[in-house]
Amino acid sequence: MDQFILQILNGLDKGSAYALIALGLTLIFGTLGVVNFAHGALFMLGAFVAVTMSNLLTLSHKVVDETRTDFLGNPLQVDVPYLYDIFGQAAGDTIIDWAVPISILVAIPIMVAIGFAMERGLIKYFYKRPHADQILVTFGLAIVIQEIVKYFYGANPIPTPAPEAFVGSFDFGVVLGFDPNAIIYPYWRLVYFFFSVVVIGAVFAFLQFTTFGMVVRAGMADRETVGILGIDIDKRFTIMFGIAAAVAGLAGVMYAPINSPNYHMGMDFLVLSFVVVVVGGMGSLPGAVAAGFMLGILESFASMSAVIDLLPGINQIIIYLVAIIILLTRPRGLMGRKGVMEE
Repeated sequence: MDQFILQILNGLDKGSAYALIALGLTLIFGTLGVVNFAHGALFMLGAFVAVTMSNLLTLSHKVVDETRTDFLGNPLQVDVPYLYDIFGQAAGDTIIDWAVPISILVAIPIMVAIGFAMERGLIKYFYKRPHADQILVTFGLAIVIQEIVKYFYGANPIPTPAPEAFVGSFDFGVVLGFDPNAIIYPYWRLVYFFFSVVVIGAVFAFLQFTTFGMVVRAGMADRETVGILGIDIDKRFTIMFGIAAAVAGLAGVMYAPINSPNYHMGMDFLVLSFVVVVVGGMGSLPGAVAAGFMLGILESFASMSAVIDLLPGINQIIIYLVAIIILLTRPRGLMGRKGVMEE
């Protein structure tokens, strides 16, 4: 039972990332009809916003420390962050420690701006082109972004620590009546799951309960009729592209302490997230979220040593096997609209 609960937790962790990225992909496809293969790059850019913010907060200058000497007895020069000069050492250390959560505030406007630039500068010219053209151009854009990040940050992963308050693990075993240390789970992964739930809930609430969201949902169902009513639906869809970019970026920011950011992490998640979108149903927001968590949990169980011993390599293909089965039996996906991908 303890292993079962642990795998559920691992699956929710993976599923949170899949669901957030798939949610953004579905927002773009549902509003603009564009298959955006650059969406994984937006996830990666979000992670590097956290890296950049951490680097900026730790910028320092040399100061002579008379209390410390080298082996010759000369005073040492030490690096002192500029934040110490502005806020003092205690407050400066706290700000540096919370660099990743602080990055959320910076990432939102940056990712929205990047989303606007992508949509207005390139993707709008491919609205009426075949999906194959959209995939090629957005995949090419993803490679360009990836290489730019590699040029400036290098090819190696960059550790980006979580705040010290969330370092360590939570003992679920004691809470659930098991022996101590039976079910240990990292605090930050729990934070990531709850953060994902909040973001997903905020997106759904925005679409469900605001006038803007209601118009967007109407435009997703019948774009021409909304346009006839005199509403500039294209402008609203552009804003939704920016929101989708922000969702992917926030997913990347909070994932940085879990998996050290590297230039190809976007590609690693993109293919799996696109499979999640197809399984959930193209254009279905609830389907994308449900499929993300479901496939994350399945992948987690498939990664258990007992399962791998029985079926070697199953953890690498389980998501694709499930996708094949679902699409053969229900081409529109779990919650897709009737007729989508069924012709």
